[in-house]
Amino acid sequence: MSEEIARRGMMLVLSSPSGAGKTTLARRLLEDDDGIEMSISCTTRPPRPGEVEGKDYFFVDHDRFIEMQSEDAFLEWAVVFDNRYGTPRKPVEDALAGGKDVLFDVDWQGAQKLRGNAAPDVVSVFVLPPSAQALEERLRQRAQDHEDVVQKRMQGASNEIQHWNEYDYVLVNSDVDRSLTYLKAVLAAERVRRDRQTGIAPFVKTLLADL
Repeated sequence: MSEEIARRGMMLVLSSPSGAGKTTLARRLLEDDDGIEMSISCTTRPPRPGEVEGKDYFFVDHDRFIEMQSEDAFLEWAVVFDNRYGTPRKPVEDALAGGKDVLFDVDWQGAQKLRGNAAPDVVSVFVLPPSAQALEERLRQRAQDHEDVVQKRMQGASNEIQHWNEYDYVLVNSDVDRSLTYLKAVLAAERVRRDRQTGIAPFVKTLLADL
């Protein structure tokens, strides 16, 4: 069996409206594929019960976050409900250089910033619900939110879905197992892209020399 060809990792970006199943797909992909790891963000919000430093988030204070911004230490960052969130650049770049893929669970704005900062490394997938009715049912089933919260989430879904055509791939998540199969197919195909296989040119050179 020939040795594996060296390659650069990719940033697999998943986006969807809340309730479309993106988080479930991300979790199952991470369980099934040890060649990909989840991106860990920095945040200025305090840890919630059970959250672990370096596993769920890197928890930093506001001043340190601003300092990291000034050092261009983030691939992307955003302010959400008065708290700051950002993707540290160095761990991602180290993983990619080592041939490891990194999974991102971000909204369309985060995806847009990642493409702007690292377009050649980004492979983006948008997850759609099978229907508006199915999305609303999922939102009602998964949490006991007040009606106004559900409606705000539906409005947010409408805003998010309008950006579907900015993505490389689109999945209609009517069946989680099927969607996971498609997601794995995207990952497999992107791993063998010519320009991502950094070791293919020397391999071909050796191959031709041996013929």
